[in-house]
Amino acid sequence: MGPIFLIKTLHVIGATVLLGTGAGIAFFMVMADRTRDARLIAHTAGVVVVADVLFTASAIVLQPVTGIVLAAVEHQPLGQPWILLSLALYLVAGVFWLPVVWIQLRVRDLARAAAAAGEPLPAAYHRLYRVWFAFGFPAFAAVIAIIWLMVAKPPL
Repeated sequence: MGPIFLIKTLHVIGATVLLGTGAGIAFFMVMADRTRDARLIAHTAGVVVVADVLFTASAIVLQPVTGIVLAAVEHQPLGQPWILLSLALYLVAGVFWLPVVWIQLRVRDLARAAAAAGEPLPAAYHRLYRVWFAFGFPAFAAVIAIIWLMVAKPPL
């Protein structure tokens, strides 16, 4: 077990964290939203923001670093079509993830304000939640496709 094993392990862990944290966050946010309880939604969204910062952001940094090092160690040219497609999909996932972080902060704040005032969730919350929900589909699809490319390394 040399350095390549460690790099591969870190790369797989990063991919797992991206997919797993995203799935967990989505599940808990959807379940909280279904209650329509502003206090529960505010709490869940607050935890989700922390998880995104600690886990997702860390994995986002880890993936390209370990991927580039792994390609170099395995003498895999970065210009291979499957690597270029992976990087393009990585950017797609990022384009959808960045606004989601802001949306999570905003829905958390809207839910906190509604809970503090003893009022129902405002229309702005529901609009943002629908955008958040919709943005999850292309982001997840991109991450799943990247994992497939990483494992299959197809000759495109």
